Amino acid sequence: MKHIIAFTAALLLAASPMKAQETMPKMMYKSTETPAYSVERTVGEAEIRSYAPRIVAEVTVSGSRSGAISSGFRILAGYIFGGNDGAAKVAMTSPVAQMPAEKIAQKIAMTSPVAQTALGGAGEDGPWVVQFTMPSQYTLSSLPKAKDASIRFVPQPADRQVVLQFPGLAGTSVLARKEAELRALAAAEGLELAVGPMYYFYDAPFTLPWNRRNEVAFALK
Repeated sequence: MKHIIAFTAALLLAASPMKAQETMPKMMYKSTETPAYSVERTVGEAEIRSYAPRIVAEVTVSGSRSGAISSGFRILAGYIFGGNDGAAKVAMTSPVAQMPAEKIAQKIAMTSPVAQTALGGAGEDGPWVVQFTMPSQYTLSSLPKAKDASIRFVPQPADRQVVLQFPGLAGTSVLARKEAELRALAAAEGLELAVGPMYYFYDAPFTLPWNRRNEVAFALK
């Protein structure tokens, strides 16, 4: 009987998204924490990843893709460097994520808070959503309140993504090319894309190009 109870408890633990977040090992890139994930399998040069639940701080900004990532980064960096109630310092994480913003009505209609409907590709002017993942020790209630009202804190449930990683300078034309490569890989594998494209930038702007980690990703249906 004890073995049956233990086995049942293990099944319930595996089925709980929040428990999955607690049991998945913390992941680091260089000296910063990253969202926790496991790799299901590779698809050509890409990976299919299972991400644990997480909380993101996000802001919506307008303008070109490169201008929006800079503007969004400054707003969110202001928060983690003390622009919050109590002037608390929140640890920097990676990557900085960017994606085309969706219409408000479409966002409300989606069942998942991570769902995004792209308004255009990498060459389009805004609006854009820029995100920092919050360190895993925080909950929505324990995060310091932002002084900037444009910052939103959004819980993101566990999801699956197909991700293509590449080094170098991730300019708009490069992102568009990598997005096309990833779409072709996904189509060849019969993968159904749901959310994206999402662009992930892991390194500071002064990092040498060959030492940079960039990614293009789509959430899977």
